[in-house]
Formats: sequence, C-alpha cells, structure tokens
Amino acid sequence: MLTNAVIFGLVAGIAVFVSLLLDRKKTVQGVKKGFKMFLGIAPPFLNILILVSILLFFIPPEIILQYLGPGSGLTGFFIAAVVGSITLIPGFISYPIAGALIDKGASYGVVAVFMTTLMMVGIVTLPLEIKYFGRKAAILRNLLNFFAALIIGIFVGLRM
Repeated sequence: MLTNAVIFGLVAGIAVFVSLLLDRKKTVQGVKKGFKMFLGIAPPFLNILILVSILLFFIPPEIILQYLGPGSGLTGFFIAAVVGSITLIPGFISYPIAGALIDKGASYGVVAVFMTTLMMVGIVTLPLEIKYFGRKAAILRNLLNFFAALIIGIFVGLRM
C-alpha cells in the first residue's frame, strides 16, 4: 500500500519530469531556487525541532497530561493560549511540535488553541504592529484573535 509521502513524491517527480520536457531551463532554475530556499529553512527548522525534542524528553508525560491533557480544562486552554501568543515559531515548525504534544497526551482542543494563537496572535511582534497599524488596531486584532483561538479550541475539543 502506498503512503501519502510516496504518492506525493511520485506526483512531484512526474510533475518535474513533465516540466523538464516542456522547458528544461526554467525547470532547472526552479529546482535550484527551491533547493536554496530549502537550505535557508533547514537550519532553523532543525534547531527548533531539536530544542523541542530535548524539552519534551525532559518534561515527563504526566506533567504534559496534567497541564495540557484532556483533564486540564480551562487551565490547559489558557496555558496553551498564552504560550502560543508569546512564542514566535514559524508555521511549518509548529506542526511537528503539535504532533509531539498530541503524542505526549495533550488534548486536541488545547493543541488547537496553541496552534491558532501561534499563527494569529503576536505578543513578540506587537511593537512592530503598533508602529505600522496603530496601537488600537494592533491590540484589538490580537485580542480578537486570542478569543477566536479559545473558541476554535473549544469547538475542536468538543469534536475530537
């Protein structure tokens, strides 16, 4: 049986082959550019994955279950929301972190809150937002997104 990764790889390989047949120069140029982008993304991606792996290794699953598990209730939601709001991690790195949290026992609702605040709320970037959008707009955007993340987490928690 073919896995999703194998199917994706086959489709990508066929697409590159067809592209090579159509325009070899542009295809080679695109592959080179994509490889350069990959090299730019790889170091921070690997660094954060290593850091998260080390942290998850030292934090016992019982503690993750206590504060982020199904029985954590509103406390788990707020912890995930605050950590997600403060943390500045690129989206493509947050998905493996979410998977690791779920594997360690965190509830889907809590992980949904974490992921949503991570993407939509930015305490670290707030000064920059205030500079470009104004204090009122930046704070209102972050507050509305914070509460939207909590609502999304509740819905995910009820569905899963």
